[in-house]
Amino acid sequence: MSDLHIPALALVALVGVSGSGKSTFAAQAFAPFEVLSSDYCRALVSGDENDQSATTDAFDVLYYIAGKRLDRGLLTVVDATNTSREARAGLVKLARDHDVLPVAIVLDVPTDIAIERNRTRPDRAFGDGPIRRQAAQLRKSIRGLGREGFRTVHVLSSDAGVAEARIVRDRLLNDHRDQHGPFDIIGDVHGCLDELLQLLDRLGYTVRRDGDGTAVDASHPDGRRVVFVGDLVDRGPLSVGVLRLAMGMTAAGHALAVPGNHESKLIRALDGRAVTVSHGLERTLAELAEESAEFRVAVREWCYGLVSHLVLDDGRLVVAHAGLKEAYHGRTSGRVRAFALYGDTTGETDEYGLPVRYPWAEEYRGRATVVYGHSPTPTLDWVNNTLCVDTGCVFGGRLTALRYPERETVQVDALAVHYEPAKPFPAATATPRGADELRLDDVVGKRSIETAALGRVTITAENAAGALEVMSRFALHPRLLPYLPPTMSPVATSHRDGYLEHPDEAFSQFAEWGIGRVVCEEKHMGSRAVVYVTPDGGAVYTRTGRTFFTPGLTATLLGRVRDAVSRAGVFDELATDWLLLDAELLPWSAKAGPLLREQYAPVGAAALMSLPPAVGALAAAQARGLDVGPLLARTTARLENARAYDAAWQRYAWPTDGLDGVELAVFQVLGAAGASFADRDHDWHLGVADRLVAADPGLFRTTRRHRVDTADPAGRAAGVAWWEALTDAGGEGMVVKPLANLTRTTKGQLAQPGLKVRGREYLRIIYGPDYTEPANLGRLRDRNLGRKRSLALREYALGLEAIDRLVAREPLWRVHEAVFGVLALESEPVDPRL
Repeated sequence: MSDLHIPALALVALVGVSGSGKSTFAAQAFAPFEVLSSDYCRALVSGDENDQSATTDAFDVLYYIAGKRLDRGLLTVVDATNTSREARAGLVKLARDHDVLPVAIVLDVPTDIAIERNRTRPDRAFGDGPIRRQAAQLRKSIRGLGREGFRTVHVLSSDAGVAEARIVRDRLLNDHRDQHGPFDIIGDVHGCLDELLQLLDRLGYTVRRDGDGTAVDASHPDGRRVVFVGDLVDRGPLSVGVLRLAMGMTAAGHALAVPGNHESKLIRALDGRAVTVSHGLERTLAELAEESAEFRVAVREWCYGLVSHLVLDDGRLVVAHAGLKEAYHGRTSGRVRAFALYGDTTGETDEYGLPVRYPWAEEYRGRATVVYGHSPTPTLDWVNNTLCVDTGCVFGGRLTALRYPERETVQVDALAVHYEPAKPFPAATATPRGADELRLDDVVGKRSIETAALGRVTITAENAAGALEVMSRFALHPRLLPYLPPTMSPVATSHRDGYLEHPDEAFSQFAEWGIGRVVCEEKHMGSRAVVYVTPDGGAVYTRTGRTFFTPGLTATLLGRVRDAVSRAGVFDELATDWLLLDAELLPWSAKAGPLLREQYAPVGAAALMSLPPAVGALAAAQARGLDVGPLLARTTARLENARAYDAAWQRYAWPTDGLDGVELAVFQVLGAAGASFADRDHDWHLGVADRLVAADPGLFRTTRRHRVDTADPAGRAAGVAWWEALTDAGGEGMVVKPLANLTRTTKGQLAQPGLKVRGREYLRIIYGPDYTEPANLGRLRDRNLGRKRSLALREYALGLEAIDRLVAREPLWRVHEAVFGVLALESEPVDPRL
């Protein structure tokens, strides 16, 4: 068995004459959808895979599909003869256009074997000539494939070699997604060793020195690691000392590094190539001249081995010297390296003779945090989830480190102006995007939002337009709307007599998903409310981002909430000065007063005014001997239904005066400084809610709950009995949730965060007074829950994403993107009664 090593992301060209076994090899070595066959594409466009007149169109299709796969970061294999230099040049160009590595696997089997194979295939009656011409082309080009641009070339020269070959996919050198930190990302050092040692000390690192007292390593007691963003050398006084320390730290596993443009130039100088010795390179070369030849070789090899950029922490962090736009993350090409080293230049120079750089960060919309240096700035400004940590230490500024994932910065002042810059420092910088600046193109049009929980969630242009109307006219300022709660799916429809929803369906569904322990939470008949408590105020708002109360009343309510949270010790326990709570605000009438007056009350009043006289008249008619018995029974039933309906909605309405009569039922702590709590089980969340009730029982209401083991019949029966007692006493119903929170099914899919099981009488408000009549129930049981459940999961994932971005202190537009997505999805056409 021979191993053929290829990059995990590459464009692989199979090269071989017709009949060499390329398709057979591709089928055994690669997954089906990884392989694009020219024959298959020829058949797609013409109906005949041997129709040579369709070749041009076939390759148009093949290149298009290959490009789309490479755009998505998927390894792609092209199964075609590729024996001509022209055909291979097109593939090399395609790979470069998509910034992936081109690989050639050559099946150089004897020509006679290939000819014999084609003779046995009735669809290949084109004779021996084409194969011999292909073989001649192949023989001439095998040795030059590397010069053509193929990064890796494997040649299989026999059937046995083809059969024994095994593909081994090597992770790209920039792929460090399995390394999660924590990291301390240090900006351009430029030979400022003393400042670097001060910064490491402030960050908590212990420096190790050799027998001569030279710093050769530094480690952190908590396992943190440094990431150097490049430009360690030149300009400053002690470039060799910085190199020795950085090389020692990387060798010991205590640091990572990416190259800067100054390291790139140093390599060329050490190789003896013609370079302009300027911008501090003369200092570094003079220092290195005093060192041993072995050290100079080690420096050259270390700098040469640095990779253009690093993708870390499951793709959530990218470090590159001059930054990197999203399309280049995890890619490998000359232009990716050039961008990472030098940035995106306009080709112009400014009045100081320095290149004018395109402000790529202002257009950045990627999910990954990008940390970079290269362009010194006197201030630290987050721009669209990117941060430049070069604060001009060598020019008399500061040396900066970003602590990740905390997103805290640590700085030390320069001890001197070590090098006079060409451009005065600190120089005026371009005005960054303001902390609260939002742009229309952040939200309008069709777009996909990347979420950690569910991958990409697509928002249509139509839904975005509807959300924009609500958000711009009625909602609070986006800085006060860090989260919108998702819709919730009802339980599967029950077929029990007289019931549309029943707990057994919820327990069965979670059991089917492989979730054993669930918690049944009382569903309060109020209005979903998000309570955002901040040091300088906050907000209390609805599912669509509208405030519940006037500013004065909101401030009073938030003051009481803040006091209760403080007395309960929650601020101290969570080490936070802000809190985001998911709750129900009662009574329902506090928000839905117009709805009650204009819809529910009139229905009940009209029915109770018209039906009693009708019952009386029918009863009198029956007493006179008229055959009105069935009609009297139906009308009497309608009257009882109307009375039940009127009583049902009135249970959830009571008068309030200011905050008198207003209650909050908190059931989840969404986020606090530096932490999302989606991974805490519901016992923890409800425990915090109980502490708030104890701190202010006049404002907070307890959420009753009951645990159920879905695999235990007795436990399920007890859960049904608990729900029946709750709803018989006038309660709305319950929500059944996985106790563990943020769970996945046995198939690895994101599970519903909760299924609501509403009571029989509460559903009378939703579906009308007579919904329990057998004919009506039969019709209502045809409801389709698929769209509702899909919507609930997508909104849930977006809500989690918004909280994650909030606690990570990402820019407002990043948080708002996910929040806006939730509101946009609410525009999807779904039965509002579900």
